[in-house]
Amino acid sequence: MFPVKFHSFRGASILTLALLISACSTNKYAATEKIYKQKTKDFAAIISAAPPAGQLYDLANPTNQTWVGSVNFGIRKPNFVILHHTAQDSLAQTIKTFHSTKAATSAHYVISRDGKVVHMVNDYLRSNHAGVGKWGKDTDLNSSSIGIELDNNGTTDPWPDAQINSLVKLLETLKKTYNIPTANFIGHSDIAPKRKPDPNKFPWKKLALKGFGYWYDDVLQNPPVNFDGPNALKLMGYDTSDLNAAIIGFKRHFIQSDITPKLTPVDLLVLYNVYTKY
Repeated sequence: MFPVKFHSFRGASILTLALLISACSTNKYAATEKIYKQKTKDFAAIISAAPPAGQLYDLANPTNQTWVGSVNFGIRKPNFVILHHTAQDSLAQTIKTFHSTKAATSAHYVISRDGKVVHMVNDYLRSNHAGVGKWGKDTDLNSSSIGIELDNNGTTDPWPDAQINSLVKLLETLKKTYNIPTANFIGHSDIAPKRKPDPNKFPWKKLALKGFGYWYDDVLQNPPVNFDGPNALKLMGYDTSDLNAAIIGFKRHFIQSDITPKLTPVDLLVLYNVYTKY
């Protein structure tokens, strides 16, 4: 009987070890998940408070404001999608960065080079991905957009098909779910050209052909004699208060081979063609 008992004990030990390993793997982010759940719980308490706390317009005369809850309201609806490159060397490194309170940055999604999609912030919540930037009259893109980080070092990395394919599937879902306009799929360098180059040398045309953002036609028509390039950039959404930065942002997106802050005749052809789509 001893050998049988020993064999059973050994089998149980192996099973226990396997379960422990599985638990460790499953709970790799247990600490950060706990923080996430606590923060969402805190936000839920703020939202459910009736009357809301800290929203009196006149502290000196609080009785002049009453609370009567409406039945018609909703939660944040994203209207833009902003693409980034991580400028880091791996998916794991990016996740670690997005768990750093010191870095204080995040994204709703991260897509690895092999196409794995990691969802890190609920779509309905505000993620810290856009920073200081402007598109049209929107100066708080964090509050109106979904941020997607693409695992790419921003310099030598290619854009693998697996990564782009997963991105397209994700964008299809987001566009349909939130009714996001075609024009509102943009890059970090579009909204913050003075600070950010990302996503660098990105295949925007591939996305445009799928209905995410615009691209210029193969045959370009000459713009009218009075075509105002800077004004066209402004109407598209670029912040032209720093015109050179706006031109660079446009050329990073649509030209790529030349990002000097000057609109050449070819640039104007492209700009006119894209502008007419807006």
